[in-house]
Amino acid sequence: MLQLLHVSVLWIYLHLPSLLCDNLLCYYSPILEKEKTFKFIVTECPPDEMCFKADGRYGNHSALSARGCMAEKDCSQMHELRLKGTVYIMSYACCDRPYCNACLVVTAKLFSITATLVTVAVMASSL
Repeated sequence: MLQLLHVSVLWIYLHLPSLLCDNLLCYYSPILEKEKTFKFIVTECPPDEMCFKADGRYGNHSALSARGCMAEKDCSQMHELRLKGTVYIMSYACCDRPYCNACLVVTAKLFSITATLVTVAVMASSL
């Protein structure tokens, strides 16, 4: 029972900002070559926008990255980007928790599935 309480508190902590209609805090970085480092900047997304992490690919090579905010309708889309004479395919993955674009691509669906599995496991172990 205590484990279920911990999972519930964690879920509320991660989703409370969106439930209260606060603007989401995300990390921002411009489109950069993967080898270049950039100290992330914290940014506040406008209402109805989510955090994103972008990956720019040249063939099978992941060459570019970016982070920031975007409208949910633009998430999971791909488009071409010409940079320094090279055409990259940019793909975007969005998430809806504060600072969720800090690490590698983590989507809201993946988190929801994981949380559901943890909850089922906790409930099953308490039977």
